[in-house]
Amino acid sequence: MDGYAVRGVGPWRVVGHVKAGTADPGELADGQATGIVTGAAVPAGATSVVRSEDAVVTGDRLVGPSEDGRHIRRAGEECRPGDQLLPAGVVIDPAVLGLAATVGLNRLTVISPPTAAALITGDELVRQGPSTPGRVRDAIGPMLPGLITRSGATSAASVRHLPDSLDELVSALRETQADLVLVSGSSASGPADHLRPALKTLGAELIVDGVACRPGHPQALAQLPDGRLVIGLPGNPFAALVAFLTLGVAAITRMRGLPLPELTNIAVPGGIPCHPTSTRLVPVRLTAQGAVPVGHGGAAMLRGPATADALAVVASGPAEAIAARLLPLDPGSRPWGG
Repeated sequence: MDGYAVRGVGPWRVVGHVKAGTADPGELADGQATGIVTGAAVPAGATSVVRSEDAVVTGDRLVGPSEDGRHIRRAGEECRPGDQLLPAGVVIDPAVLGLAATVGLNRLTVISPPTAAALITGDELVRQGPSTPGRVRDAIGPMLPGLITRSGATSAASVRHLPDSLDELVSALRETQADLVLVSGSSASGPADHLRPALKTLGAELIVDGVACRPGHPQALAQLPDGRLVIGLPGNPFAALVAFLTLGVAAITRMRGLPLPELTNIAVPGGIPCHPTSTRLVPVRLTAQGAVPVGHGGAAMLRGPATADALAVVASGPAEAIAARLLPLDPGSRPWGG
């Protein structure tokens, strides 16, 4: 605080002025004061600082309100030697950088954002313009770059499109330099689904072989011998989105060294039919009463999630669910997990 550092009860005699950056501001005797600016070191013995706007100086005599300890920052107020300021795993934001500088650090040990790449397979896919008879417009390729970056990863390259070929998929997996490789359209068990044979050829360990959810159940997670992860996404657009929001976000979050917080619970006033054996993910709109399904939630549809606020995670069961957990559609928002 700009003003006067004082010692004891006033009035005080002004004996000098301390500039910012002064290494040794000296010491005050009882009844003495010295001018001071914000950020300057306080003289030894000072008991408080009288603000400039409250100070009345006549010659070398100072009077003004004084409260013991007021406007003086003591060593150790914020932290002491040995204190843990932040736990491991904290995201480095501007406040963290400022705190690190405050305690004299020039470097921090960090986990760099993982890199991710996307391979889109399918002889039937059209990449521009409308679809034609026997062809389907690729809707997954345009989604993945945004999902990757919103999840905290960086894109290693642009989305690469491949035909339905085992040899080309094996080559692409070998060549792609990314911590995480997303493969869409080859994760099921049909004659054109080559992901699992490709992973076997490359000696990968299959960690997740399908998830009991609808849509999105034919998803997969594998690790290549060099440590890179591969996630298989279904070829249907909404199913691929669900698979990314479950396996993809979980993998990227863990690779960043962060935990997955629990999902929040929400009421479903109108009820949502349960699947007998699998978890359902249903596009919903959020209202004051709870979650309301918006429809158009089939595996091939994106109209539902495009107009929804979130996905209701509905546990399996024989009846209708009147409560669900809430999964954000935006990987950059919270909460995540479950």
